[in-house]
Amino acid sequence: MNIIIRGKHIEVTDALKEYVLKRVGKLDKYSDEFMDVQVTLLVERGRHRVEVTAPINGLILRGEEETADMYSSIDLVIEKLERQIDKYRTRIAKRMRSRMLKDHETEHPVLDRADDSETVVKSKKFAVKPMSVDEAIMQMNLIGHNFFVFTNDENHKMNVVYRRNNGDYGLLEPEA
Repeated sequence: MNIIIRGKHIEVTDALKEYVLKRVGKLDKYSDEFMDVQVTLLVERGRHRVEVTAPINGLILRGEEETADMYSSIDLVIEKLERQIDKYRTRIAKRMRSRMLKDHETEHPVLDRADDSETVVKSKKFAVKPMSVDEAIMQMNLIGHNFFVFTNDENHKMNVVYRRNNGDYGLLEPEA
């Protein structure tokens, strides 16, 4: 597992770096498939936030925690990721056993609205893999988003699952 640590508005001291490596390294006991785990440490207005993104064989585990103490934030985010792994352990194991088709990279802009402007302020690239609707919902929940773009393995078309206001899920499919 390669752990990449970045600091924003904070100097990443050797002690802090060692603590992050020790705590994030605990995820290694769940799988040898973890790739480049990205850890971002931020300090804003006296709040210490930790964001961890951990890709694991096509899935992305993501956790974010914020407290008044950086070490507490690190502990809480690791606990959150461990809960996610436990919750989806059987699904992740099943998915890891059945290797996915080749990655197809596609660029999809993400729009962040600021002052009602129509300017694209952020763009992301991500691998689009064929998956079932259930897998897409699981992935959306793992990364903590309200929507997820994926290629439907039934019709091989780009689809979007999203969380509705009442907590149910919706599916957007293109018409022929």
